[in-house]
Amino acid sequence: MFMGTYQHALDTKNRLIIPAKFRNQLGESFVITRWMDHSLRAYTLEGWQDFSKKINALPETNSKARQFKRFVFGGAIEVEFDKQGRINLSQTLRDYAKIEKNVTVFGLGDTTFELWSTEKWQAYEDETAENFDDIADGLEELGF
Repeated sequence: MFMGTYQHALDTKNRLIIPAKFRNQLGESFVITRWMDHSLRAYTLEGWQDFSKKINALPETNSKARQFKRFVFGGAIEVEFDKQGRINLSQTLRDYAKIEKNVTVFGLGDTTFELWSTEKWQAYEDETAENFDDIADGLEELGF
């Protein structure tokens, strides 16, 4: 399971070290794509296959489904680790997530984790902490 929050920085060649606890669960490669809130979402290969099936099951006649599919698949790349456990984070993904140097990596459960610009993550986390009680109250509507 991917959990916890880690702070890392890109090196001069735009390589990012992935936390060792995450690397142990990922195998030799995994998929990163553009995600909501100008973040990046990473999937195990198995998780990506499951998620891809859900996206491909969306109706082609629905314009929002087509936009979502194009955006997610168009931004997806498979990345591999170097010998030091680093990945190369593409310019396209860095630009989308507004990542310049500092990256926050945090787990989201069984098959996914996210990567955020640390500055954007801190602002998001501060806002979420301020509203956490209201957010938690709203989960009842979702059956939680």
